[in-house]
Amino acid sequence: MNYITTKDCLHNKVILISGGGSGIGRAAAIAFAKHGARLILTGKSLKNLEFTYDQFLAEGFTPPLIHTIDFESATEADYQKINTVIFNEFGKLDGLLNNAGILGDKTPLESYKVKMWKKVFDINVHAPFLLTKSLLPSLKESKNASVIFTSSGVGKKARAYWGAYSLSKFATESMMQIFSEELENTSNIRVNSIDPGSVRTKMRAAAYPAEDPLSVAGAEEIMNAYLYLMSNESLEINGQSIAAQ
Repeated sequence: MNYITTKDCLHNKVILISGGGSGIGRAAAIAFAKHGARLILTGKSLKNLEFTYDQFLAEGFTPPLIHTIDFESATEADYQKINTVIFNEFGKLDGLLNNAGILGDKTPLESYKVKMWKKVFDINVHAPFLLTKSLLPSLKESKNASVIFTSSGVGKKARAYWGAYSLSKFATESMMQIFSEELENTSNIRVNSIDPGSVRTKMRAAAYPAEDPLSVAGAEEIMNAYLYLMSNESLEINGQSIAAQ
């Protein structure tokens, strides 16, 4: 996406990223911090979150708040606690990037294991729903809040063997559209989704084990789309699914 960011386009914005300890989430955290944002990072792995935290320190950024959470088993009360911490610490939330997700199995539907099927939906659908729902009180305290869901090409056109992941991304697109319509005239929150495309991540490597990782973009190379939707440049954009590449 052709978007040129200004250095302070996220100045004083408070943004939470799920799955902020690795991959696209980590790249987004660094990019947002470089443009002036304060970050809250959530994820299952404390080790990964601490690695991102150390990167912030090395870059001289304000350290992020980090919070471990198991997206597969967390309850609504667990997410509401995050909202309480954010409200007490910042009094608002300006942005939410629903980034955490898993691939699951690549196998025919007739062979798909029910346990993995449920896990994919718990992490890819139920978790972003509960997180977004629980953070709405803090998002509504922002003058201009932005929520971004993570989409995929297989969430628009299904593909054989992508099973639960593909279905979860169709659900993600639907959830984004419903939230965007419900909040459009009742709040100052805009809701959109981003399809990252082919990006050099562990998930991509698992999906395409024979692919040369250097043949696809690094996560830091696709950040313009994320910066755009989080910044005030996108105030008129709502209910849209955009491609990062």
